[in-house]
Amino acid sequence: MTRVGLTGGIGAGKSAVTALLRQRGAVVIDSDALAREVVEPGTSGLDAVVERFGESILGADGRLDRPALGAVVFADEQARRDLEAIIHPRVRARAAQLEAEAGPDAIVVHDVPLLVETDQAGLYDLLVVVDVPVETQIERLAARRGMSTDEAESRIAAQATREQRLAAADVVLDNTGSLDDLAKAVDALWERLASR
Repeated sequence: MTRVGLTGGIGAGKSAVTALLRQRGAVVIDSDALAREVVEPGTSGLDAVVERFGESILGADGRLDRPALGAVVFADEQARRDLEAIIHPRVRARAAQLEAEAGPDAIVVHDVPLLVETDQAGLYDLLVVVDVPVETQIERLAARRGMSTDEAESRIAAQATREQRLAAADVVLDNTGSLDDLAKAVDALWERLASR
């Protein structure tokens, strides 16, 4: 099994890269999707989040109100750390379970937005960083997610710096060009992974 850690700042294009890798045969384990799964109604994760942050972070349907929770945790670093302490161990446990099910010859790509921040760089055979300048991140967050510049800057500031991610990288995928450019870079990465 080849274990790949994939990360990049918010708005860098990790989703596009994981889609391309999945098309080439990778088993992709998406930490964001797992982070949603571990706080579904009826889970211990949701119970712990409600215990820490109160019922105001729940929607009328009993599900986590992500914008309400985001407004709290992105404005308060301790609150963000508390949330991470609830979510991250549950996500890691579920990711390990999915990886074990992938099989011994699989190329398993762990899409982990906070990989550098949570000091997981050493856990993978190869660390891939999807990279764009901060200005591009802000533009994309405004265009695709409707965030204001202040909201985008707050989200970016809550993550590792671009320089920290690049320093941890074994492979950097520049995503400032076209989707075709990105696909060519992913093809080169895939050849490298398949030859391991």
